[in-house]
Amino acid sequence: MSGDEEEDSVEPNRFTFPSLLKACAKTGRIEEGKQIHALALKLGLSGDEFVMSNLVRMYVMCGLMRDACVLFYKKRDGEVVLWNVMIDGYMRLGDCKAARTLFDQMRQRSVVSWNTMISGYCKNGAFKEAVEIFYEMRRVDLRPSYVTLVSVLPAVSRIGSLELGEWLHSYAESNRVEIDDVLGSALIDMYSKCGVVERAVEVFERLPRKNVITWSAMINGFAIHGLASDAIDCFCRMREAGVKPSDVAYINLLTACSHAGMVEEGRKYFSQMVNVDGLEPRIEHYGCMVDLLGRSGLLEEAEQFIHNMPVKPDDVIWKALLGSCRMHGNVEMGKRVANILMDMVPRDSGAYVALSNMYASQGNWSEVSEMRLRMKEMDIRKDPGCSWIDVDGVLHEFLVEDDSHPRAKDINSKLVEISEKLRLAGYRPITTQVLLNLEEEDKENALHYHSEKIAVAFGLISTTPGKPIRIVKNLRICEDCHSSLKLISKVYERKITVRDRKRFHHFENGSCSCMDYW
Repeated sequence: MSGDEEEDSVEPNRFTFPSLLKACAKTGRIEEGKQIHALALKLGLSGDEFVMSNLVRMYVMCGLMRDACVLFYKKRDGEVVLWNVMIDGYMRLGDCKAARTLFDQMRQRSVVSWNTMISGYCKNGAFKEAVEIFYEMRRVDLRPSYVTLVSVLPAVSRIGSLELGEWLHSYAESNRVEIDDVLGSALIDMYSKCGVVERAVEVFERLPRKNVITWSAMINGFAIHGLASDAIDCFCRMREAGVKPSDVAYINLLTACSHAGMVEEGRKYFSQMVNVDGLEPRIEHYGCMVDLLGRSGLLEEAEQFIHNMPVKPDDVIWKALLGSCRMHGNVEMGKRVANILMDMVPRDSGAYVALSNMYASQGNWSEVSEMRLRMKEMDIRKDPGCSWIDVDGVLHEFLVEDDSHPRAKDINSKLVEISEKLRLAGYRPITTQVLLNLEEEDKENALHYHSEKIAVAFGLISTTPGKPIRIVKNLRICEDCHSSLKLISKVYERKITVRDRKRFHHFENGSCSCMDYW
């Protein structure tokens, strides 16, 4: 190399390394990243905060938390950004406890620190914790940013906390936070999943710009409320606006058809997706079609549809067919499908419980006992029913036969009152749902303490007369609770909204919005 070339050569500096490290982190090139790390040390940049934070981020994004920790604990008294990167790393690995421990040790926190915790909790399904830490953020009088709102709204949607959702919307408007397509979609989703689809429509119509994401969110809002005609109208408006439907838009549209039993429309849109828009069906689209056919009683066609699929069916698709077998009382097909599921996901309780329900409805207690014995031998536990109700901004959680609430005595008294009023109104419990060979009175008592009934009882004693009651449930609402809540809405003159695992049920004056098709 000539002297001129040596003079022209430039050594990498503190501004060079971050870009290189970001590239390594993004592409997962950890070996090259380690070489760059070594060069940074050789050039004496180990004390540079800018370089160090990007080194930690690279190790975090490549999943090497041990290496990230070595660097972090050498510099833990450094800038807040280093702490935020580590918290994000633990959240990426699903270690919420380690992330929280580190967060609690921070002497100084930025808005980014709080946002990282909130979004991390959401990504790991810890929605209640996400909302709780948001309230902590408000208590220290830190102003939420645009990112805070986008991060916390999915948690609000999931737990159905309408009061908090409305506050977040009001905060955005009063603080001139731009409600763009991302925040707008989050608000549409929140209002839809909190049971007030009318508010979701208001947000949607006021958006200055609509894209496929906002249209899809609105279609889904209509779908989960059983408003299939509105979902189809919205889909048609999207096409007229020149927006090409995405695969997600079609999933939401097919879900709407399924909830309303619109078989021909579902077939039409599935064909349109493939032949007009040129989209390749995903497993979710096939699942929607199986659910649509099965719930409509076309069980053989649904089963044949599965066998003709070009992709291997997953457990969700077989569960959809099993649910339809249970709905229509087809025990023979139910046994066949349940056995497939038991081989596919042997630790999942769903197939065992569904088949037990079918046997119980026939009074075949020997087969019910056999199912329970198999579950016991394999240590398979049924997912416990759990319901949530938000009263005055406080989330109350109830399990089946739950007497742990501070107002348990008042709740039980109300349950007794409800039971008596329903009996006088001519109600008879649907005891075929009980998976135990008990006397009829004991079966009725077992149904008496389902989580959604406890939540409704709490709602009745905790809110003013006439105020709507909103419940979120983790499982599908059972037939007895569905019938009970219809009558409770009439007897107590309350509108009761229940969001179960599949859809919304709006109970009012003795009837349900699903028209008993769920």
